Amino acid sequence: MFIPRRDTSSTLNALVGGRIFPGVHHRAEFTVQESSTSLAVALRSSDGVTHVDIQATVVSGMPAGSVFRSLDEASAFFKGGSLGYSPTRRPGTYDGLELRTTRWIVEPLAVRHVESSFFEDSQRFPPGAATFDCALLMRGIEHEWHGRDQIRESAQLSRALVGCVSRHGAR
Repeated sequence: MFIPRRDTSSTLNALVGGRIFPGVHHRAEFTVQESSTSLAVALRSSDGVTHVDIQATVVSGMPAGSVFRSLDEASAFFKGGSLGYSPTRRPGTYDGLELRTTRWIVEPLAVRHVESSFFEDSQRFPPGAATFDCALLMRGIEHEWHGRDQIRESAQLSRALVGCVSRHGAR
């Protein structure tokens, strides 16, 4: 999976990310309000480049019209994408970080509001080219991040992307 940008509230992660451990991380402020039935998360990057805002309610099933036929199908798709590559400080080189969990449990969300500076950028996506599908919530899961080998723009990157599409299907 391609991760265009990683943001963190940790000053340490922002300082050493991409140097001591994989992944350049940008400083951001996160605001989280969570209950057993609802979630609100806002992210504002310190450099003003990135913002995300989502407000949702935990529900029992996937939203009508989702590309996923079931929660199990959506869960399996995202579980298969637990390895993400993001840009390094060297153009054309990407750091790999893999999420490993002790268990994998997700809950579907009914989203009341969603904003993303990435997907709302008309230079990246012409109006209507990217539409919101669904949101899944994972919480209370023990996890670890593991660095993976860097990849460079080349046939190696093409093979990695083709492998992701063939394993998980194009959506």
